[in-house]
Order: sequence, then C-alpha cells, then structure tokens
Amino acid sequence: MYPADRGGAGALQQVTRAASGGERAVSGGERATSGGHADGPCEAAAMLILRSAALFVLAAILEIGGAWLVWQGVREHRGWMWAAGGVLALGAYGFVATFQPDAHFGRVLAAYGGIFVAGSILWGVVADGYRPDRWDIAGALVCLAGMALIMWAPRNG
Repeated sequence: MYPADRGGAGALQQVTRAASGGERAVSGGERATSGGHADGPCEAAAMLILRSAALFVLAAILEIGGAWLVWQGVREHRGWMWAAGGVLALGAYGFVATFQPDAHFGRVLAAYGGIFVAGSILWGVVADGYRPDRWDIAGALVCLAGMALIMWAPRNG
C-alpha cells in the first residue's frame, strides 16, 4: 500500500461528510466505532489537517534546507559535502509528499507551493538575516491562504 492510500483521496471529505450526521470516519479510511480513535468527525478532520500541515513543514525543511545546503556548497564555496548533504535532503523531500492524506499529486504539490514560498522567506530570515518587507509578508500570507484553500477546502463527492 502506498502511504497516500492510508488516508486516501477522500479521507478528509469522508470526515467532512460525517460531520453532517453520517457515519464517522478516521484517517486511514477505516470507519470508527464507539471505541474508535477519534472522538468525533471534527476531531478526526482536525487530526488529518494537523498531520498534513506537519508533513508540509517537514517537506519545506527538507527542500528549502537541501537547496540552501547546495547553495552553500557551490555559491559560498563550502565544499562538496555541503552540496551532497543538500542533494540527500532534496531526495528525502521527494518522499515526504507521498505521506499526505490526499492522494492527488497535483493538489499536494500545488498546495505545497504556498508552504515553499512562506518557508523560503522564513528560512532567509533565520539562516541569512534576510529582512522581508511588507510585500514579502503579504505575498507569503496570500500563498498560505491559497495553500489552505487548495488542500483543505470542503469538496463535494
């Protein structure tokens, strides 16, 4: 089973439908019984969103950090070990998206784009002393709002 199949493409949608009075769903596509893992559909939806958000943060750390390490190794002449570490981190990033509860590659990667934009600005602040202006911050917030719409908006069917 692929990791994305654990939550399935409709896991969040199942939880959302359950909130309207249907049966309760938990991540993994299993139906919850009275002894289920989630206390209710809202809690199950919140857990899926938290898991998804954590995976996006991990993906950002690996991708942005990996690119930063390559940059340091090549542009800042710190050596091939930095660049090699970056390549390994970038490779690991490629696997992280497969653990998202939504099974649609295009949706997950499009949503991740918003995380990448905001995360890159934050990385620059922390690692390089970059000082974003109000337009950088506004743009990052727009990207994060777009990410949330793409990934977590309620959908029919």
